[in-house]
Amino acid sequence: MKHIMPPHEPVVGQASRLFSICVHQKQDRRDALTYQGLKACAMSLIKLALVLFVFACFSNSSVMAAAGATNNVSPYNFNFGLNLPSQPRDVDVAIRIVFIMTLLTLAPSIVMLMTSFTRIVIVFSFLRTALSLQGTPASQLMIGFALFLTFFIMAPTYERINADALQPYSAGQITSQEALQRATGHMRDFMLKQARAKDVEVFVELAKLGPTEPKDLPMRVIIPGFILSELRTGFQMGFVIFIPFILIDFVVAIVLMSLGLMMLPPAFISMPLKILLFVLVDGWALLVRSLAVSFTQ
Repeated sequence: MKHIMPPHEPVVGQASRLFSICVHQKQDRRDALTYQGLKACAMSLIKLALVLFVFACFSNSSVMAAAGATNNVSPYNFNFGLNLPSQPRDVDVAIRIVFIMTLLTLAPSIVMLMTSFTRIVIVFSFLRTALSLQGTPASQLMIGFALFLTFFIMAPTYERINADALQPYSAGQITSQEALQRATGHMRDFMLKQARAKDVEVFVELAKLGPTEPKDLPMRVIIPGFILSELRTGFQMGFVIFIPFILIDFVVAIVLMSLGLMMLPPAFISMPLKILLFVLVDGWALLVRSLAVSFTQ
């Protein structure tokens, strides 16, 4: 490689340039040698690992062959199959386990749709909207309170299921199928008592069952009828909750307009008044009592 020197460059500058070029060339050669050395070392390690792997495989196969010759057993054995229980009782236990796992996956839907949880959550949601509160109380707190209130309201039904179905089944007096029928009967009575006849008739007509006694209605008709009735009742109670708070918004808006404070949002004034009114009349106790009484009538 030729390096052309500028004609007017000083001698000291030319010497320093030549020295730097030599240094860079030596550094490049050193890096190339280092890379080649690392590459050769890596290839040697890979070859050594392959040799050790082949040696281990041959050693293992010889040991297995010797063991097979000694025990008169094939050195390699691979089985894939499904062993079914031979006793009927074991089959029944397996079916019960599968059924219990299925119930665990459907437990949230059962709690939300076949109990009083739906109506309670709807009413709580309407209350928070009527108070003009976006995130207070928190959704987790409202759902937790609704769950405990659901357990309180459903306690009589759960006690009857425990006394008539779970306890006899645990004592071995009845079979699992009979226990399920008894528990379903108590849930059927609760849902039919709370559901409106008109809502249940809608699904009876859709299923084309014809005139049927309430005790003979299938659960696929009772459950959606009960859910529809709960939605309707929850919206009716929410409308009643909205009425006093709408009056407060109306009065506050009229007062602000009469004072000429049209630029002031009425929500800033009405929201504290709503909260004050709700606390003074002990709104939480009234609401919870109304919800509990609505399921006992």
